Amino acid sequence: MKTIVIAGGSGFLGQVLENQLTKNGYTVKLLTRFPKKENDVYWDANTLGKWTIALENSEALINLTGKSVDCRYTDKNKKEIYESRINATQILGKAILQCKQPPKIWMNASTATIYRHSIDKEMTEQNGEIGNDFSMNIAKSWEKEFNQFDTHKTRKVILRTSIVLGKNGGAFIPLKALAKFGLGGNQGKGNQKVSFIHEKDFVRAVEFIINRPNLNGVFNVTVPNPTNNMILMKTIRKKIGMPFGISHPEWLLKIGAKIIGTETELVLKSRNVIPERLLQHGFSFKYPTIETTISNLLN
Repeated sequence: MKTIVIAGGSGFLGQVLENQLTKNGYTVKLLTRFPKKENDVYWDANTLGKWTIALENSEALINLTGKSVDCRYTDKNKKEIYESRINATQILGKAILQCKQPPKIWMNASTATIYRHSIDKEMTEQNGEIGNDFSMNIAKSWEKEFNQFDTHKTRKVILRTSIVLGKNGGAFIPLKALAKFGLGGNQGKGNQKVSFIHEKDFVRAVEFIINRPNLNGVFNVTVPNPTNNMILMKTIRKKIGMPFGISHPEWLLKIGAKIIGTETELVLKSRNVIPERLLQHGFSFKYPTIETTISNLLN
């Protein structure tokens, strides 16, 4: 049975991958600081150890390790966001290089947030414009660390993942809660683009890349047609039967973000990202629109 190792697999995305890949017949091992299940393998994400044995002869290593960006960008949090990504990527690269039979593919998480705020210009892997602020520079540093490793026996892929919408985690849960309480109006102007992907299509895209030995490099993992914030919130309201939603101007969002300990960038940045390479290689989405995605998540 083929083994897939997920580093940082205890979060929402890791659990989505573990559940679906297990159903699809893979043996999944999770590298985690807090092992609880039989398939959990202890690591500290900083040093080499017995965990490296899990990588031997594996089909794939998927690295999702990193402190959540859903927090205030204090100096302390910025340092943790940076170091959690860089250190884990660095130690995984070293582990692969010392494997006798290394993973066939190493997939490293990145983010669609690497591209600049854009309402009009579509950001593809080839023509996307990478910007310069804290979040974008974190993504650049993360990818630079990954790219420095020459793993000639292991194919390498960067996953620039957009907002993943899922039934039991991720951004959909708080957005649905806002809509239920009548607070599901526009956030800011509402015209900011929202690049997203259904959790099942995320797993399908990952598996699609794993199963095609000719694919490597950067992939935008997102639906072909981004929605915008106004349509996103309107769709959620419609699907849950809420006839109205109070909007949130930018000044109110800034106050709210401070209260709940997050940053307004998460909802105000316009992510206009296109999965050009997935489409070029023949990947088809089961949930290509916000309508089909929300309908499925609520069923």
